[in-house]
Parts: sequence; C-alpha cells; structure tokens
Amino acid sequence: MATESNSPVYRRVLVKVSGEALAGQGGHGLDATVLQSVAVELGAVAKLGVSLGVVIGGGNFFRGAAAALAQHDRINADYIGMLATIMNALALQQTLAAANIPAYAQSALPVPSVIDPYARTQALECLEQGRVVIFAAGTGNPLFTTDSAASLRAIEIRADIMLKATKVDGVFSADPAKHPDAERFDEISYEEVLTQRLGIMDATAVILCREHNLPIRVFDMAVPGGLKRIVCGANVGTLIHGDSGAANRREFDSYSTNVE
Repeated sequence: MATESNSPVYRRVLVKVSGEALAGQGGHGLDATVLQSVAVELGAVAKLGVSLGVVIGGGNFFRGAAAALAQHDRINADYIGMLATIMNALALQQTLAAANIPAYAQSALPVPSVIDPYARTQALECLEQGRVVIFAAGTGNPLFTTDSAASLRAIEIRADIMLKATKVDGVFSADPAKHPDAERFDEISYEEVLTQRLGIMDATAVILCREHNLPIRVFDMAVPGGLKRIVCGANVGTLIHGDSGAANRREFDSYSTNVE
C-alpha cells in the first residue's frame, strides 16, 4: 500500500473557514478548544513552508439574527456580519500567535483602532515572510458573501488552490443531512456546480474561480490532518475544477477587482 507524501504540492493556498466551525458544539460564540484545533491544522501546513491565507466567516456570532434583520435592512445586517468576522479573525490571530505560528490579520472594513486595513501589497509581503494572513470583513461591501471574498482574495494573492472548509466531507448531489443516500463527488466541474445548483457556495464565488481556472477543494475541517493531507496532494473531499485542457489562469494584472 502506497504511503502518502509529506511534501507540499502547492506553493500557496487560501483556506475559507466558516464562523460556525469555530463555535463547536455550542453552536454560538467561540469555542477555545475548536480554535486551538483549527490553529493546529493551519500551523501544520504553515510549517511545511506553504504560504497560507485564511478568509474567515462570522456565522458563529451573527447568523439567525442576520436573517431576521435582513428582512428589514439587508445592508445593515451585512455590516454587522462583517464585524463578526473581525472578532473571529482577531481570536484566530491570537490563538495562532500563542502556538508560535506568526499570523497577521487584515480587515476589508476599516476599523483602524482594532485591526489593520486590507492592503494587498502588505498581505503579499507577509505571506512571503511565512506569516499566516487572515482576511476579515469579506470584501468590505454588503451583498457579497465570505465565499465570494475567499475567491477574490485567493485570486489576488495568486493562490494555487482555494480550500473551503465545511461540516461535510465534500460536495454532494443533495444535502446529506436530509438525504442520506446523496452521492458524494470526488471531482466536479464549475459548470456542474452552477447548473445543478448544488449550493456548496454562492454562484459569484464559483464564477470567479472558473474565470481564473482556480481549483476549489471542499473538505471537512473537523477531520484531523485533512488540511495537511490536501496540501500534500491527497484526494480528500471534492475537487471543483474546469474541463481538462482549460486555459491557464490569467495573470492578476489583467483582472479587475470590481465584482458586480
């Protein structure tokens, strides 16, 4: 039986971590044990010499309330959600630092007395220095999800792959919690995700990745060692990518960040 490699196959990756994943069994707020386990997973990849960016959500602080508030003012609800991601980013940065893993947090929503503003040049410099860069506040604009922010940041930092950490181990033909017989895909194309409305992430995020031929791998962050195995080339979760022979991803300089 062949053994898996301990050598990374990617130079730089972007990991999207949901806020709900940080809440643990309580379902709300921050669970210190979960934060530490996430830090361990990220640290194991950083120690391989892989440049690591992280986009973090805020659903552990503002999910159910957001849905209710959005009925009255979606814009305000989205800004509150962005503030929730900043809390998570600061907590993760502190947890990584306590584990001797250099980390740096930036926010697309300006809160200068609390967190540095997002600056691509600064982020790239920190990545080159081996620091884990945590991106908070989504795109800094309402009406865009943190999935879209993850796709955008992955393209901006020239990541080789975007890794979406979820509560399930890949992309399924239907919600596996409601349909136990749902099929899990090892691989699937961007077009299939869009046309079948599989809902693993919003369409804008998938389209951004498709336009830049940026592969996405969906996996379960709760499985210990899964992130490191992916970075070392293991077939974990589901790979979303284009058709074979697709054009190489365009250089960043030809890309406009004005997502509409």
